[in-house]
Parts: sequence; structure tokens; C-alpha cells
Amino acid sequence: MSECTVLTLSEKLEKEDLHLVDVREYSEFAGGRVEGAKLLPLGEVERRHKEIDHSKPIYVMCRSGNRSAKAQKKLHDLGFENVFNVKGGFNAWKEEGLPFEKDEKAPWDLERQVRFVAGLFILTGFLLSLIVHPYLIGISVFIGAGLVFSAATNTCTMGMILSKMPWNRAPVACETETAKT
Repeated sequence: MSECTVLTLSEKLEKEDLHLVDVREYSEFAGGRVEGAKLLPLGEVERRHKEIDHSKPIYVMCRSGNRSAKAQKKLHDLGFENVFNVKGGFNAWKEEGLPFEKDEKAPWDLERQVRFVAGLFILTGFLLSLIVHPYLIGISVFIGAGLVFSAATNTCTMGMILSKMPWNRAPVACETETAKT
């Protein structure tokens, strides 16, 4: 499978007609993206792949390069031939000091939301155990165990739930515009 660096992508964006697909979730995309990138979250690639022009080279980007590698494989399986994974993803793009755009009122990224909600549940469980009943410390224990499980399995149920919340969904106008291109 083909890869390119963010510096190579930056050069190609200036000279070539290509399709840049960002496979992160809306909250990440809204928080910072390469100008001209089209949002197509990884979980929607199979359903929305017809929105991508087969005739242009396709560069796939995510936060670090992991999800975009999965998207690259999915696109290859769907018949796309000229697909490149952007190594290092948007993190590498920012580290190189390359220009990017973001929404003024972008939601927090999912990782930050998970830390906030988990901390809030732990603090609430602790306070309720002091004020209402000692057994309510179980709330804190449950969330702590969930965080350990999440790290051990490299999954995040809380993140998956939070990603479905209304503030983490692309506005209808954004989804419609993405569908047009």
C-alpha cells in the first residue's frame, strides 16, 4: 500500500488535482483540518465511497495515520486503485507547521470529552458516597474499571457513545456539502 509524508502531500496539493479525504470524526475535523479536505469518517467509508472521484489520486488522512491506513484498505477493497495513506496524519501536518483551518465553535475532541465525563462521574461517585451512601463509591469504581478495560483492549465505549451525541455530529449543511463533492 502506498504512503506519503505530509510534506509531499503539501506539495501535491499545490500542483495536482487530487482528492483529500479526512476519515476522522466530525469533532476532530472541526477542530482542525487541511484546507480542502473532505470529511468521510472511517465508519462511513463503505456507505459513502461513491462520493469519491475514482479518476483522481486519493490521499487519506486521519489524526495519526492508523485510521487512514484502514480506510485505504477499505477503499482498495472497494475498487479504488490510486489511494495513498498520509503518514503521521494531521498530527504530523501540525508538527511541520503547515497551514490548517478549523471551525470557530468546534466541539472538544473526543479524548478530551472522555476525560471530562470520566472525571465528572468519578468525582460525583465520590461525593455521593460521602453525602448519600458509602456504597455509591461504586460509581467511581465502575468508571475506573472501565478506563482500565478501555486501555487494555484499546477500545472506548464512552468515546463511541459520546461520538453519537448531537454536538459531535456534523451539521446538516456540512453533511450535504460533503455529499455533493
